[in-house]
Amino acid sequence: MLRPLATALATAALMLTGLTAPTSAASHPRPSPQEERRPIVFVHGSSGSGSQFESQAQRYASNGYPVSWIEAHEYDSTFATNSLADVHAALDARIDALRERTGAEQVDVLAHSLGTYVLQRYLTSSPERAAEVAHYVNLDGAPATEPPGGVETLAVWGENNAAAEITGARNVHLDDQGHTETVTSPESFTEAYTFFTDKAPRTTEVVRASGRIDVSGRAVLFPSNVGVDGATLEVHRVSTHSGRRIGRRPVATYQLSGDGSFGPFKASPTASYEFALIWPGGPTHHFYRQPFRRSDSLVRLLASTPGTGLDAATEKSDAHVNLTVNRNKEWWGDQGEAGDTLTISGQNVLTPAVAPRKRRIIGMFAFDAGTDKVSATNAVLPAFASLPFITGTDVYLPASERGTVRLVAKARGERRPQVINVPALPSSEHRISVQFDDFVPRLR
Repeated sequence: MLRPLATALATAALMLTGLTAPTSAASHPRPSPQEERRPIVFVHGSSGSGSQFESQAQRYASNGYPVSWIEAHEYDSTFATNSLADVHAALDARIDALRERTGAEQVDVLAHSLGTYVLQRYLTSSPERAAEVAHYVNLDGAPATEPPGGVETLAVWGENNAAAEITGARNVHLDDQGHTETVTSPESFTEAYTFFTDKAPRTTEVVRASGRIDVSGRAVLFPSNVGVDGATLEVHRVSTHSGRRIGRRPVATYQLSGDGSFGPFKASPTASYEFALIWPGGPTHHFYRQPFRRSDSLVRLLASTPGTGLDAATEKSDAHVNLTVNRNKEWWGDQGEAGDTLTISGQNVLTPAVAPRKRRIIGMFAFDAGTDKVSATNAVLPAFASLPFITGTDVYLPASERGTVRLVAKARGERRPQVINVPALPSSEHRISVQFDDFVPRLR
């Protein structure tokens, strides 16, 4: 059942390894004249989404960019529901809309992995397209013998690409960073920001806002990025200590349709939230994450239609919890003290077999394989062994009406752990996704 999905994903990976709703011009303020900037578009890679640019978008906003000037261009990277021509036509529309809305003559564009193939074909397809792009940033993607379309180019390369280059571009090698890490790291941000603005950023931190913030995004089917249509989304404020809901009513409720867009809703930069995706007649998919630090328009809830795709590869019961754990920075489970750690209810799940550095893992499925109430985290589950960027581990997490599952991650190079607590909901009726930030903010 998983073979067609695995083949499509692997093919897309080997190639290189929804438009937002219009809003009024008044909601898109221009930067001050002394800080003139261009709108930014991010194009993701294989199995990616706008989620991978979430922290970088907030770094740009922390340096004065209007949030509404930063967008992600999403598409089906398996090309099962769109062609390359479709993706390019939608990119035309996005760039035209951004330029009209902001008054900018050109945009700046970043692309990652497979997205660089998409973008470089776009830039070389016509002089008119290239003329609307001021700067292009290639993030660990396709080499080239010249800057695509003659657009001024920066190429940032991660590990395993020491010899890669785009001839005539500025080439920067971050040899200690993973493939996805080149998208999300502060070092990559500094290079791109300086390239776009001719000056260094004031900060590389995601600066916490002082007041209420706006949060919006999309619920999408993984990995096609087709919007979830026909489900209900509830947003609840939850206890940081238990993950359980505070109050009886949701903060916001949305009937999802079309591209799966929701929001914006008002949030606190110090509160924790649950996104509950309620399928008609089916299970509820709960999404938990660390508190939002500032306004965020790139929240992505990665889901599967119940009983299909990767959901079909997980076992469910009244007795155990099903988890998916994501971070937009590779999990390194075989690097000892130079790597990462992740425990779930005290059990180490980031073992060398489950998350070796070479597999570039950013997503982990964790559940009681065989429903035998026994954990076996020393081997990757076979259904997930060949999928790019994804792994699976057998970990028994008892379901309990009042129980809590505690996830503790310690990122490489960081002293402070990141902690997320979620309710121990039975997998027979509930799916749980947990997203860790790809950065650890400095203590103030």
